[in-house]
Amino acid sequence: MDRWQRRTGYYLLVLVALIISYALAYEYGMGAFEDRPRSFLHSLQVVVETFTTTGFGSDAPWTTSFMQLLVISMDVIGTVMIFLALPVFLFPAFEDVLSTTVPSAVDDGLDDHVIVATYTPRADPLVEELDRRGVDSVIVEPDRERSLELYENGYDVVHADPDSVEGLRNANLSEARALVADVSDELDASIVLTAREVSEDVRVVSVVEDPDSTRYHELAGADIVLSPRPLLGERLAEVISTGVTTDLGEGIEVGEDFEIAELLVHHGSPLAGITLAESGLREQTGINVIGAWFRGEFETPMDPTTVLQGGTVLLLTGRESQIESLRGLPESAVREFEAGETLVVGYGQVGQSVVNALAAEDQTYTVLNRNDVPGVDVVGEANDPDALREAGIESARSVILAIPDDTETEFATLVMRDMNRDLDIAARTEEAEAVQKMYRAGSNYVLSLAQVTGRMAASAVLEGEPVASMNHQVTVRRTPAPGLAGRTLAEADVRSRTGCTVVAVERNGDVLTDLGPDFRVVNGDELIIAGTKDGTRTFVDLLG
Repeated sequence: MDRWQRRTGYYLLVLVALIISYALAYEYGMGAFEDRPRSFLHSLQVVVETFTTTGFGSDAPWTTSFMQLLVISMDVIGTVMIFLALPVFLFPAFEDVLSTTVPSAVDDGLDDHVIVATYTPRADPLVEELDRRGVDSVIVEPDRERSLELYENGYDVVHADPDSVEGLRNANLSEARALVADVSDELDASIVLTAREVSEDVRVVSVVEDPDSTRYHELAGADIVLSPRPLLGERLAEVISTGVTTDLGEGIEVGEDFEIAELLVHHGSPLAGITLAESGLREQTGINVIGAWFRGEFETPMDPTTVLQGGTVLLLTGRESQIESLRGLPESAVREFEAGETLVVGYGQVGQSVVNALAAEDQTYTVLNRNDVPGVDVVGEANDPDALREAGIESARSVILAIPDDTETEFATLVMRDMNRDLDIAARTEEAEAVQKMYRAGSNYVLSLAQVTGRMAASAVLEGEPVASMNHQVTVRRTPAPGLAGRTLAEADVRSRTGCTVVAVERNGDVLTDLGPDFRVVNGDELIIAGTKDGTRTFVDLLG
């Protein structure tokens, strides 16, 4: 029941109670004080006439004080109730006539669409991904005001209850490609049960907050049950650890002749707002850019026409002297891959997933949490300097913020950045809109639950079609490449064919890193390539 219906119901109840009460009082007063007995029906008529101002003189005049005061109060209360009726009935009626009407059903003929039940901040990344793939989406939203706002903002929306048969039929569920339920574990299960009542064939995807609820959603009839929070934790752990594996063999080691580092583009940096090609990083320093994180999404290889933004993190390779030359760039920060302590703040589902991932990689860590539960090393608030010092913030190499409140995460980031300027901070947010604020607060990496959920849901409803990769792992590998002998890197088109970047070449005991598009590979060269595991495997299969 919406607010207008509740308000109307309350008004009518009060009005009826007042009319009946005054009718009883009038009947009693006319017999007891005026000595002119009246029936209840006649008394009711007088009260209604008085409240509506259509006539109130049939029994006048009244001679006793009780009846005079009673009639005066009826006059006042009746007038007040008339004026109260304006905002209850008349104004909403005009508003309904003048305002936009939200559809209660989809257009006839719409099919192969994805139904999203209901709108949450996690719905936007899903809708955006579906739009990019040319797939229609319809949001089923029970809240009238929110559905109106969505409709006016250009969303395809149906104002209906998603766990009602009528609501899903109005969204044409039987002809849809899929339905995604992402509200709460209990309501999602109800939506799944309703969906199965309407159609047994449509793919139903349910998103759970608690992984332990997965079994019950499967029993309800969900085809796919997604649990994005553990994956979010794994990605945070992955992004704060090196994210780089090597297969170089003897002679070249990461950290000596050949190094891997990251370059954070700060907001306001001269690099922000220009493309990688326009930045001149390679021309000025000789380094190779093998990938970059954009708002938590990793891209490799990187398109030279991609615009760098504040918060972009570039993954670089080059000699120690070349990496060192980057430190002279204004308003940018270089991070080299080093071992060290990681502070995990928050020990919910995401935090526990972070800890499990760090432990699997033999990373050392300390857990700070508000509540004292098994697995927590220090009990305290995320923005409490004393608790942070006890947890080792001043000597830590990195911190992972895994708390679910975006405002608290933003403030904790400011406190931590002030206490340790060299700290690498990776943080989760609930909403995608908070990502940029987190970068401004001082985070190096930010992943939003909304983005992760949207990507997972899109992959599920698109039935395996490739969506943005969840894997940030980069492999650096040394391999001979007889298939490239006699050709330049531009002629071989290595990046587009394999997704790898040639970052160095070992020739006659020397390591060559100044590799432009015109660099020609000769027999006996051993190439150092960087890319995803699949990309480096493709390179070896095609050219190795």
